[in-house]
Amino acid sequence: MPNIPSRIRNGLLASATAAALALTAAGPAATATAVPRPDVRFMAHLDITGGQRPENITLEPGGGAVVTFAYNRQIARITPAGKVRVLATLPEPPAGSTTPALTQPFLGGIVRTDDGTLYFVYATGSDDLTGVWRLRPGGTPHRISALPATGLPNGLALDRHKRLLYVADSVLGTVWRVPVTGGAPTRWSSAPQLAADGFLGANGIKVHDGAAWVSNLDQGTVLRIPVTRDGAAGRIETRARGLANIDDFAFTGHGDTLLAAINADNEVALVKPDGTHRTVLTGADGIENPTSLAVRGTTAYVASGAYFTNDDPNVLAARVSPRK
Repeated sequence: MPNIPSRIRNGLLASATAAALALTAAGPAATATAVPRPDVRFMAHLDITGGQRPENITLEPGGGAVVTFAYNRQIARITPAGKVRVLATLPEPPAGSTTPALTQPFLGGIVRTDDGTLYFVYATGSDDLTGVWRLRPGGTPHRISALPATGLPNGLALDRHKRLLYVADSVLGTVWRVPVTGGAPTRWSSAPQLAADGFLGANGIKVHDGAAWVSNLDQGTVLRIPVTRDGAAGRIETRARGLANIDDFAFTGHGDTLLAAINADNEVALVKPDGTHRTVLTGADGIENPTSLAVRGTTAYVASGAYFTNDDPNVLAARVSPRK
């Protein structure tokens, strides 16, 4: 994909540097200038000077959400009223550590179990920290499964019934599987369709209807990997193409229809089961380089990292159309 990988790489590296510098800066968060439609509202405007660039989002009962801040190593809760409270800060990696592809430490996907336990992935380029982490309510975060320091664990999905976690590694082009109890990871799939093509491959991941679904940022695709009866990865299918810069995604609840965060292009796309897609949200609605989505009922929550706009990282709530 000509020029796209380097464009994204430059933007993410620039935002990582800006986030690191912003930790020593002072000043209020940026004020958004976009005016969303009546069916779109801001849940929260985040503090860019404090490095609050949301990378991934999971929802809580009662209308709140928990997000990962990619480059300041923090997990934070956002209340329905938009108040932000940091729950944990991950350890700083050893001096000299370099995270593959991004250089900076990277806090990626997050999921929540019914008892409030949070699982998330952390990449540092160091063997002692890279992997899957857990944070129980009122506890402190700790790693439950080590992943290769040469990779970039990015997306994270939960199979609630089988109590398994699936991790999309963007550098190694691999889906790892880890029990929620922790332990050694299984290399579940390294199909060629998961590979990077210049920058990042497998990115977002969800467990849906008997399969793991994965987005590939470089390839601009959405992939479906069936889970076989014995738990192995089945034959991979490409379910959508032409989604350049796709980051995370979420199913709307209408079959295989999903919403996709198109990061560098500042859009959210509605992708139908036949693979056709159209833009449904843009920067005019307030999103700024969307990184991830979560859907509850008729509401989609969109997290924006402002990696390229460097203006107003935020979380939006938008009504999901009942149309399939």
